[in-house]
Amino acid sequence: MTDEELIREIQEGSRAAMEVLVKRHYKSVFAYIYRKTGEYHTAYDLTQEVFIKMMKSLKSYQNTGKFEHWLLKIAVNHCLDYFRGREYKQQHRETELTEEAFPSSEHHNVWDIFQKRNQNEQVRQAVLSLPEHQRDAVILNYYNGLKIREVAEATGTSESTAKSRIRLGISKLKEMITGGDRHETPTYKRNK
Repeated sequence: MTDEELIREIQEGSRAAMEVLVKRHYKSVFAYIYRKTGEYHTAYDLTQEVFIKMMKSLKSYQNTGKFEHWLLKIAVNHCLDYFRGREYKQQHRETELTEEAFPSSEHHNVWDIFQKRNQNEQVRQAVLSLPEHQRDAVILNYYNGLKIREVAEATGTSESTAKSRIRLGISKLKEMITGGDRHETPTYKRNK
């Protein structure tokens, strides 16, 4: 069933359709929020809240585009609200490494696993240090696979602004992580 068919069933009261829709999009929303916050438990809570907002907003959903983009826009706005809120400002920002955040492999020795975690932590810290508007654009484009047009829609900006934010964000990340040349061309998903 398509997302739109599931939404029609949900609007008619189907709990099963709701479960299917949430399961279909949960991983994508959680991944965006985790990369945005850098904290597993916070991302879990915020993801739950996004899906609650989604369910409350479904009656006003208009099939004007792809449902996933509409849902990610809810996630973007919810994260903005969270970072503006008192709870975030009062929260002590200690990061814990969790097994859920990093893929494990039985075929690597301890040193390889440590290096991989160290690299992942370095990338995560670099992404978190980007200005918020660049962080959003990079996460949506690179990790969630949205095209520039879709990033622009989700963040409420023009395509040229979204493209610029992605380019600058990737350039800053490259410089922070590898000390790379800022003038190399970044790779991002173009409109096709």
